[in-house]
Amino acid sequence: MSKRIYTVLGATGHIGQVITEELLKKGHTVMALGRDPKKLTPLKEKGAHIMSPAFNDSTALTEAFKGADGVFTMIPPSYGAEDFGVYQNQTGEAIAQALKDSDVKHHLLLSSIGADKPAGTGPIANLYSQEKRLEKISGLNNLFLRPSSFMENIFWAIPIIKGMGIYGSPMRADLPIPMVATHDIGVKAAELLDKLDFTGNTVFELGGPKAHTMKEVASIVGKAIGKPDLAYVQFPYEDAKKGMMGSGMNAKMADMMIEMNKAFNDGLVMPTQSLTGDHQGHTSLEEFVKFVAGAYAQA
Repeated sequence: MSKRIYTVLGATGHIGQVITEELLKKGHTVMALGRDPKKLTPLKEKGAHIMSPAFNDSTALTEAFKGADGVFTMIPPSYGAEDFGVYQNQTGEAIAQALKDSDVKHHLLLSSIGADKPAGTGPIANLYSQEKRLEKISGLNNLFLRPSSFMENIFWAIPIIKGMGIYGSPMRADLPIPMVATHDIGVKAAELLDKLDFTGNTVFELGGPKAHTMKEVASIVGKAIGKPDLAYVQFPYEDAKKGMMGSGMNAKMADMMIEMNKAFNDGLVMPTQSLTGDHQGHTSLEEFVKFVAGAYAQA
């Protein structure tokens, strides 16, 4: 197997860290990029090269991408941004410009299920924009990895369970979602980068082993935390927005999140590929909620 050079943006995140570690295990050279140099230290100790460029600085990103056989990018969350949509587009434009200027040939973008829709999906709509931006770059082979909703989102429910004794969100109780663990996303991304056999502009969607309704999620979480009767409650959108803002989220971000939840409920965000076999992660929800139970006990 040939050894290659990879650059991983967001290398200290749940997904980027797994990608970095998996590629290092396979003997590749990895340039790990992260916003916090201290968080990059463990990856450096495992053999990665590290840099901390601003993710909206196309010049710095160009230098980090140069010479790479493959690049992984994402638009890292910045929930405190005054306007998250503007932040997404500015960061996306800088990444696209750097990919163009560095003459990279293979690139994997962390996108999202629902990124086939141009509008009406909250923050996912700007991933549609990013995909379109990248498609225009001559000579760049893109793989758009579109995972379903993260299992890690369940952690956001812990304060509600603690405070109200219910599992609640704006999502429909009967809506089946093929939730996937971020570790599985990282493993799949590393596998696809290791093969590096994608050409043109390719979409690859990824879900978990099984789709679960929110009512089922509440039941599985409840059993894990010792509350077998834990009920699921769908919050009205306006109440959910007030709750988000009460926890420190600004109004623009809360509106985007509500729009995304509504898009799921209305069937606007859904897979375009069959999420079976190679398109499924291995971590079951029952396995994952063990981590939720640990966090719940410490909260």
